[in-house]
Amino acid sequence: MEPLLQVLTRAVRRGGVFLVGMTLLVAGAAMLVLPGPGIAVILLGLVVLSAEFKWAQLALTWVRERAANLKDQAQARMPGANRTPPGGPPSRDRPDQAA
Repeated sequence: MEPLLQVLTRAVRRGGVFLVGMTLLVAGAAMLVLPGPGIAVILLGLVVLSAEFKWAQLALTWVRERAANLKDQAQARMPGANRTPPGGPPSRDRPDQAA
């Protein structure tokens, strides 16, 4: 009887994760056109789904890689990205430049 209970528990857990994750994905998609943090809710839905589903893990990995690439591209396009500020980094002996 124990294996049957484990199979049932796993199925209920997987179903619950699917239901919560898909609800978050749908709510996030709706928030893309309605007021609310749509992208954040979609990412949260993927995080929840990735606990049980390989396709969600792959989608989340793709999103993370794409976000890192976009960040690098944005930093490279910023003016002065490869230069140090005039005067060097602030020091403690010059209070006017201390952070």
